[in-house]
Amino acid sequence: MSVTSRYRDAWEGFWRETSGEPQAVFWDAEPSLTAARHLALFEPLLSDPALPLVDLGCGNGTQTRFLADRFARVIGVELSAAALEHARRADPAGQAVYRELDATDKTEAETLHAELGDANVYMRGVLHQCEPDDRRPLADTLATLAGTRGRVFLVEPSEAAGAVLRDLARRPVGPPAKLAPVLRHGIAPGEVADAAVPELLAAAGLTVLAGGGLPLVTTEYTADGARIELPSIWLMAGRAA
Repeated sequence: MSVTSRYRDAWEGFWRETSGEPQAVFWDAEPSLTAARHLALFEPLLSDPALPLVDLGCGNGTQTRFLADRFARVIGVELSAAALEHARRADPAGQAVYRELDATDKTEAETLHAELGDANVYMRGVLHQCEPDDRRPLADTLATLAGTRGRVFLVEPSEAAGAVLRDLARRPVGPPAKLAPVLRHGIAPGEVADAAVPELLAAAGLTVLAGGGLPLVTTEYTADGARIELPSIWLMAGRAA
């Protein structure tokens, strides 16, 4: 299985139009407000921190570069070639490695696992952007990359975030400037039921080891200057011992 051409083209179009400047993208908040908070949750739960770390859905690599300062080998994988161009341009020292990957393609996932061996996987806000039929294959890829020793840490907007996003999209003055391009390219965020996330992981053979809630910080602000945050859930999963 692989993603549809419509889905791939939507992301290519979005990333081609993006400037590549820091915080130019709606969800691309500073690492101190995103990956650093996540790291504090998942690093103590890793069974083997020396494994390669895969940032799945790395986009322009902002969080990937932060993680590369803290782990020996970090690989940012992404569907969009245009996004990877931004990531490589912003990382001239090559702190991380960036690879194009269709995370719904079983063969591509198995090929990457054969190259890396078991890996820890970090994934932020990818499931809800997938087309519904792609969510189970994506969960299978997480399990493939983790293997028997790796751990999967994922963050997803919760069901409650759907109402926040709908309200933003329907504002009389129009959606926030950084959300508008996402909607224009047909990448409308989809809602994933909170209960469905652990079910997808379980169907892929992964056991949820820990979880909780936290705000998913964006780069946009309300009219009164408050940072827009989306309610989210986080889960840590791995193979049962």
